[in-house]
Amino acid sequence: MSSGPCITLASYNMHKAVGLDGRRDPQRVLRVLQEIDADIVALQEADKRTGGRGSTMPHELIDSHGLYQPVVFGVRHKRILEKARRHTDRLLKVDTRNIGWHGNAILVKRHVGILACSVVELPTLEPRGAVMAELLIEDRPLRVIGMHLDLSGLWRRRQMRAILEAIARRPQKMPTVLMGDTNEWRTAAGCLQELAPQFHIAPTGASFHARHPVAQLDRIIVDKALNVEAAGVHMSPAARRASDHLPIWARVSA
Repeated sequence: MSSGPCITLASYNMHKAVGLDGRRDPQRVLRVLQEIDADIVALQEADKRTGGRGSTMPHELIDSHGLYQPVVFGVRHKRILEKARRHTDRLLKVDTRNIGWHGNAILVKRHVGILACSVVELPTLEPRGAVMAELLIEDRPLRVIGMHLDLSGLWRRRQMRAILEAIARRPQKMPTVLMGDTNEWRTAAGCLQELAPQFHIAPTGASFHARHPVAQLDRIIVDKALNVEAAGVHMSPAARRASDHLPIWARVSA
């Protein structure tokens, strides 16, 4: 990216839209995103873990909200009796479409163009995946990875390597940002050691647990071709109730 305006990025583990009060409230999640007002958002736990794994944030709610559009990856999680379930969904007028892949989703503002997108299969013992979107902001390309890594340190390192290998295979070179819940409690060890020298971690701060944040599990990892102008944790009253994680953000420029 050549010299240009700042871009605001955000990452949010939305805990399936279930807040600290135990209520599932996707409207509340959208209000938090509106407060942050990022150009690009990586969501984790955006889909349900059971059944059809439909989005916890209804598609029509995002459409009516108007601030964001989801990157459409065109994939569905395999379900038992898939054809019968689809027929039942139509009869009951239930939308079980997922918004991402294994809970990972990317939302972009309307001025952000989508050049290409794909899912990234990750090595794991439990269902995990990452998503990749190659975007265009004012004629400048940017690749964004949304991820939610394993609880196991061994698998986290393997997953980070798989993501970096997926980036290296892309035909077009462009600045890249990795965002998501790394589940890595250490600041400079574990899966973070796998990062190539061209990346640095935005100094966002502790985002977990929302009630009393002590751990920097959520991270925005930025290509060194980009400058981090500012970064932090969004700590509004709404954010402290909407999920067990606080959202993080970074403002970057070339």
